[in-house]
Amino acid sequence: MDAIRVKALVEEHLQGCEAIVDGEGNKYDITVIGEVFVGLRPVKKQQLVYGALGDQIADGSIHAVNIATFTPEQWQVRK
Repeated sequence: MDAIRVKALVEEHLQGCEAIVDGEGNKYDITVIGEVFVGLRPVKKQQLVYGALGDQIADGSIHAVNIATFTPEQWQVRK
């Protein structure tokens, strides 16, 4: 597993979102920006991202992730 593949998995699962992935091996920091997060609680946002990676987490190809989620507006403020 590599960061490019993790990015692709997240973006395929969460259409219209942008993923920024850092890491290697089986540990990744994942930032996801998208309208899909508007109005959602933090736990629901993380569940959406985990949903994209469930098979890889289950088979051990991804062991640890740090997830940060933002709406486009929140991302603009952060930048």
